[in-house]
Amino acid sequence: MIKPIVHKAALCAGMLLLGLSTASAATLKIGTEGGYPPWSMVDAAGKVSGFDADVGNALCQELQADCRFVVQAFDSLIPSLDANRFDLIISGMSFTPERNKRIAFSIPYAVEDAIFVLPRQSALVGATDTGTVLKGLSGKTVGVQGGTTHGDYLRKNAPGLTVKNYDTLDQMQIDLDAGRLDATFADLTSQSKFLKKVGDKNFALSELIIKGSSAPETLGFGIAVGINKQNAELKQRVDAALCKLINDGTIKSSSEKWFDIDISNYEVCKK
Repeated sequence: MIKPIVHKAALCAGMLLLGLSTASAATLKIGTEGGYPPWSMVDAAGKVSGFDADVGNALCQELQADCRFVVQAFDSLIPSLDANRFDLIISGMSFTPERNKRIAFSIPYAVEDAIFVLPRQSALVGATDTGTVLKGLSGKTVGVQGGTTHGDYLRKNAPGLTVKNYDTLDQMQIDLDAGRLDATFADLTSQSKFLKKVGDKNFALSELIIKGSSAPETLGFGIAVGINKQNAELKQRVDAALCKLINDGTIKSSSEKWFDIDISNYEVCKK
């Protein structure tokens, strides 16, 4: 499914410099959530930081454009892009077939797996079979962030459990810590950061890791930039710029800074 995207990105790489001449004075507005650490955080002064901010700033530098972040709820990002309230979405958003019906996506520049956080004493912590874990959660309540692929995955593959949506990751984790959830399901990087914050006395990461590639119809093809379908020229320039940032190690450096691992998608930019 990704091969046509890779081919197109390769063809576009030579067009980057041509496109820059028209974008040198442009201002691009970037929609992001601001409440999904360490991907996207916003402080009291409105400054956005995290992996998404690093990617956005590096991308704008490659495009020779001034950028401004627009912070709002994750599940409102796609409708706002449709309404031209901003030009790009950079918010840890997975490129899924369902989302692609509404908006265009850049090449998937990063890959991310999903994982459960469970009470440490749960017998499911050590289970490595997907069916065993999902069946074991039947009748229980699992928290996800609203509008993410994680809820879609659970609703399709584990109809016996109750999915509870949260506006932010922090709200979800507060309820888990308070015993109002039986588990949470989110990105491996974000779940790991949560455990580092609260300690691992009461909770643990599941041994089971759900690879995004195992369920692309719900979990997607990787993390990508959302772009309005009407702006094909911008998509071409973004694709070429992202490949440069992958190949020169910029994505790797930022990934390791925020996640302690490299989640760059090297395959997508191979000639």
